[in-house]
Amino acid sequence: MDCPRKGYVRLPPIKSLQSNCVQPLTFVENRILVMKEALVCSFIGLAKFCLAGLVTLFFRLITPLIGLPNATPLMATELASAKAYGPWIGGLYGMFSMVILDAVMGKLESWTIATSLCYGVVGVLGGYYLGRRRASIGNFLLVSIVGTLFFDLVTGILLAPLHGTPMMIAAIGQIPFTLRHLGWNMFFACFAPWFYREIMANISLELRYGLKLA
Repeated sequence: MDCPRKGYVRLPPIKSLQSNCVQPLTFVENRILVMKEALVCSFIGLAKFCLAGLVTLFFRLITPLIGLPNATPLMATELASAKAYGPWIGGLYGMFSMVILDAVMGKLESWTIATSLCYGVVGVLGGYYLGRRRASIGNFLLVSIVGTLFFDLVTGILLAPLHGTPMMIAAIGQIPFTLRHLGWNMFFACFAPWFYREIMANISLELRYGLKLA
């Protein structure tokens, strides 16, 4: 199966898939075809996902040493991946990246389930929003702001009682963390359009353009 794109990664719309079939496809069959296409294309672009993960890991390891916590481009690379390869692929990238980062940092625990799932949701919903819109700084900034607030609301406030902390106290203590988190994610979001165009949507960086998988 070829990745049907011209210049940049473009997953085919449902109508184009349906027009190539003798009989009309059901909604479920359409979604399966789209997911299969996304998986094939993401496998071809595996090197780009590895590069994005390594960049994120580098910042995760270095920034705490220089007094800059919460400064990682995970959300920016996730959203760029979601726009290039589809919402579900972007969500999976964000989810597994969070698990791998926690494992490398020696912080893999039950809390990782919550944080990774939240990043997965941000990738999926953000991918749907960005999919039909320009890869502009404004669009990436908007999704990054909403995604960061959603992530911190769920992990820092709504789930705080699981650690024995009342929500009100957690909300007050969450403010400085969220401001730092939001600031850094907005900073990296400014580079997300470049990362999307030059890395994630660049077919010259793929393992092998035109790889056929049945």
